[in-house]
Amino acid sequence: MDTMRDRFAPVVTQLLDEDPRVAVVLAEIGTDGFAEARRGHPERVINVGIREQLLVGAGAGLALTGLRPVVHTFASFLVERPFEQVKLDLGHQDVGAVLVSASASFDWPAGGYTHMAPGDVALLDTLDGWTVHVPGHPDEAETLLRHAIAAGDDKVYVRLSVQSNAQALPVDGARIVTVREGRAGVVVAVGPMLDAVLDATEGLDVTVLYATTVRPFDTAALRRASETAGTDVVLVEPYLAGTSTAFAGDALADVPHRVLGLGVGRRELRRYGQVDEHLTAHGLDAGSLRQRISGFLGAGVRR
Repeated sequence: MDTMRDRFAPVVTQLLDEDPRVAVVLAEIGTDGFAEARRGHPERVINVGIREQLLVGAGAGLALTGLRPVVHTFASFLVERPFEQVKLDLGHQDVGAVLVSASASFDWPAGGYTHMAPGDVALLDTLDGWTVHVPGHPDEAETLLRHAIAAGDDKVYVRLSVQSNAQALPVDGARIVTVREGRAGVVVAVGPMLDAVLDATEGLDVTVLYATTVRPFDTAALRRASETAGTDVVLVEPYLAGTSTAFAGDALADVPHRVLGLGVGRRELRRYGQVDEHLTAHGLDAGSLRQRISGFLGAGVRR
């Protein structure tokens, strides 16, 4: 199966052919995938070199001219390193772009901590007006990329990962999907965490919700689920643990509730290892998730 990033360049290349507003800005990373597109649209496929601040600034400049820039590199170089430009060149100037990242929290462990970005979504949460998509399958990534690029002049972040669920689900760029229904708690799985959550909750009396668009957070879906499953909520996210707990708490602010945020821990793992080893170390494998979810929800969660 191809990866989300494998799908990225062909989809955007097609949109470059179809929509004269679309432009692509790169910083060396991913240039091979756009070689053909650059020959066909040299004025709209721009490589700024290894200059991540310029990457975002150039994207904002294109947006000021009326174009719809798609800006791409690894998450740590796209959100963290040029954060001031994301904040000012896009946010303060009130122009839109589609930031598309790769490498996620630890997709390339051999690259070391410079290539890891578990805090990217939390960092964007300090800014106003961002839509954040976290697909869990290449098909979903294609759908959400098309939504993002078609979203007028909105500021959108699309977080691509090599981690993937086995099957894609229908996604619309807005709503959370109900995958299972139960009565002893709600577990929200974000993007590529769905398969592990489904394995972890097999036989447990819980509602499982699937989120691929986390900002804006679909508070209405969580409230509907809590009406039958109760107001104990577990969020399982593929980035910094607790990133969305405040949003879940706000959704249930008028009723007694408990929220547990599971995700990547703050402790830095200084050995490279493999992706699955990082997942286990952060308690995001199915066995660890089952233990943590069951422990939080209590004995009543077992059917």
